[in-house]
Amino acid sequence: MPQLPDYRPVVFRDRAAGYAFLTRSTATSEQTIDWDDGETYPVVDVEISSESHPFYTGKARTVDSEGRIAQFERRYGSQGEGAGDKASDDSA
Repeated sequence: MPQLPDYRPVVFRDRAAGYAFLTRSTATSEQTIDWDDGETYPVVDVEISSESHPFYTGKARTVDSEGRIAQFERRYGSQGEGAGDKASDDSA
């Protein structure tokens, strides 16, 4: 019979947002935390969660709908038009 993973309560903590939640997981950790219910649980620190992810917080950057070529031309101008005329003058 196959061995089942050790599925137990674990606290995941998002340090960037100061947010932690208790769930069940097979994740392991040497660190522990005293939870609100008075129990001690292993704690896993994560870099990002729904509390700090830009998509879920509504702070996501909006993608510019302008195309890359149009954005380049707006930033640097359309300098390609004069280059063709100069090359034809040199060959004459």
